[in-house]
Amino acid sequence: MRTPSIGPGLLLFLLVSLPAEAQEERVGLEWIFSDEGRTAMALPRRTWIGDDLVALYDTRLPKNERTIESFDTGRERRRSLVDAGKIIAGMTDILEPEEPIEEPGWPNAFGPNGRWAVYEKSDNILLVDLRNSDVIAVAASDAEETSPRFSPDGQWLAFVRDNDIFAWHIESQEEKRLTTDGSDSILNGTVSWVYWEELLNRSDRGFVWSPDSSSIAFLQTDESGVGEMHYVHFEPNLPRLIKQRHAKPGEANPRVRAGVVNVEDASTTWIDLGSYLFEYLPRIQWLPDSQRVAVQTMNRPQTILDIFITNVADGETSHLLRETDEGWVNVHDDLHFLADGEHFIWRSERDGYSHLYLFDMTGELVRQITSGDWALRPSGGPAGMDMAVSAIDESTGHVYFTALEKASTERHLYRIGLDGQGLERLTKEDGAHAIYFSPDGAKYVAAHSSLTTPPVLGVFDADGNTLAVIQDDDSGIPQRFDLQPWELFTITARDGFEMPAMMLKPRLFDPDQQYPVVMYVYGGPSAPTVVNAWQGRSRGYYHQLLAESGAIVFYVDNRSAAGKSKIDANTIVRQLYGPVELNDLLDGVAWLKAQSFVDPDRVGIWGWSGGGTMTLQSMTSSDEFAAGAAVAPVTDWHYYDTIYTERYMKRPQDNEEGYESTSHAKRAADLQGRLLLVHGTYDDNVHPQNSWAFSDELIEAGITFDMMIYPMRKHGISDDAAQHHVYKSMFEFWQRNLGLGD
Repeated sequence: MRTPSIGPGLLLFLLVSLPAEAQEERVGLEWIFSDEGRTAMALPRRTWIGDDLVALYDTRLPKNERTIESFDTGRERRRSLVDAGKIIAGMTDILEPEEPIEEPGWPNAFGPNGRWAVYEKSDNILLVDLRNSDVIAVAASDAEETSPRFSPDGQWLAFVRDNDIFAWHIESQEEKRLTTDGSDSILNGTVSWVYWEELLNRSDRGFVWSPDSSSIAFLQTDESGVGEMHYVHFEPNLPRLIKQRHAKPGEANPRVRAGVVNVEDASTTWIDLGSYLFEYLPRIQWLPDSQRVAVQTMNRPQTILDIFITNVADGETSHLLRETDEGWVNVHDDLHFLADGEHFIWRSERDGYSHLYLFDMTGELVRQITSGDWALRPSGGPAGMDMAVSAIDESTGHVYFTALEKASTERHLYRIGLDGQGLERLTKEDGAHAIYFSPDGAKYVAAHSSLTTPPVLGVFDADGNTLAVIQDDDSGIPQRFDLQPWELFTITARDGFEMPAMMLKPRLFDPDQQYPVVMYVYGGPSAPTVVNAWQGRSRGYYHQLLAESGAIVFYVDNRSAAGKSKIDANTIVRQLYGPVELNDLLDGVAWLKAQSFVDPDRVGIWGWSGGGTMTLQSMTSSDEFAAGAAVAPVTDWHYYDTIYTERYMKRPQDNEEGYESTSHAKRAADLQGRLLLVHGTYDDNVHPQNSWAFSDELIEAGITFDMMIYPMRKHGISDDAAQHHVYKSMFEFWQRNLGLGD
């Protein structure tokens, strides 16, 4: 005989009736967005500042106790590296801020010799001497100064002011202006928003030092032909109007060229590609000899990527390599010129999977290094870089890389010979590993977690053997809140494709009961959500709260999102967030609703950005969802930017049918289920016009809906108060529309 189940109401009564000391603590919104909730299980910020020394910054500590620490991997010793109070006092004296500076923060960069750290604070550049914690004003003017970068020899610090490049000599503390034509529309060494967002991984990599520190290769951008977006503040009494250049699909892009400026005499040599026509210049890179620069270019449909080599001294340019793809070519940072001067390694998806190839310096293929029905994938590495190669040891003939070979839901470190032989996995534990190699390539720091293992940070030798533990999980959070375990599995789509999925069930789950479900989605190309990694931070804890409140939380990755292959990703060309993604998602929902413990009439869906787009797609093209929350969704691809949109959709004038069929705004009248629409009014990524357009169509159709608008918040709606408010609003929405807690 089955034991009678305990309903949520009776459970609540029992908890309230128990003595205070017997009641277990549960995850709540107030805790999730408290200082402790945001940082309780966070690993320290980290970077190598020598072959044996790692710099750390531990955000778990109270702000007044945070400092830059060092971890000596040889002695396994962790200690404070600086006097945080002295740094704060120095910054305060220079910046004279209106609000007190509570912590030094993590530097923008550390110098190559481990002596200096640089900060970009309040649009100023500050240098910190790590030996004595002195703070020096590099650039503290009324102008905005950004993008500080140390020269490889540690003698110079370059930065951008008023869209021109400057170099500051650290010893003499003298400033040198290297470019002079910067303006509102001419950008030197800094990039336009669309390059920053869509080509450079949200990093302002508009210039790069030569290895010998004598020159800087940089991008110059002309934005004069690009249209402007407008954002209206609510202050002052006559609200301030904010303008930003933003390239719309089918319209003008920024015009970009590459130059090399000599630090000694500030002379610039422009890289001449002759009669070759291109639309984008996504990468510039020095070769090890400091005499040559590699320039990558792309055509507008992003189906052709070319690599050119220019000799800086005489301007001679030669073509090195062409990469093509019928869908699009993914831009990345895995172009590695070997020290032998005769070969380079390149990551390509030419066989349908992301793999490494060895070429000679004429561009002839020597061999494919990695192969198989699996893909390389970046995990860890330099900030802002899309780099799956972690290290190359030419002395032993090995390349180290991160990949999905074990499973598409895992991230592991591998080693293989440059001859393509001897593939071995170096990370042992199941889950996700983020890898950071030391400068000499002899060891690496790895951040590891899984769905059942909280994040830990350790040091390993190049063979994968443990050398030291920097931070173990000592938070006690999983035990304190008795967090529920995730289940990882696959769902078979209608054509046999195995879609990764995972599920979180309520406490005291009873398979004979029926539960509401909240489905989380993203769905964008090669952007999986189902990963065997710890589900922390705000979203992970929020989903625990939903489970605590009686809901099942469900994820499934459609084939183009799963990241298994370029073959799968290419299925969405010319119909982004269209029928291919939807069919996979609906196959996942069909499996879900077939489970006896799921209430098929109480299934909700939510997502942010692309996930908001997928939410609207699902609710306007099916009747499977009782409710959905779409945060910052794209509702029509005409409203997004050129580079991302045209990568998949091509130009509107070349794909009119595709833009029409994927316009969720034009299907708004078909909305099924109750909708919560959320947007920030200063969202310069997915512009508010997307939600305005969708709302207008709902109004025309007489459909009522819920809406939350966040004044002057950008895409992430990221300040503490607004984050708390978004998740609280969604939680109350699920209570009203899915009956959570009933």
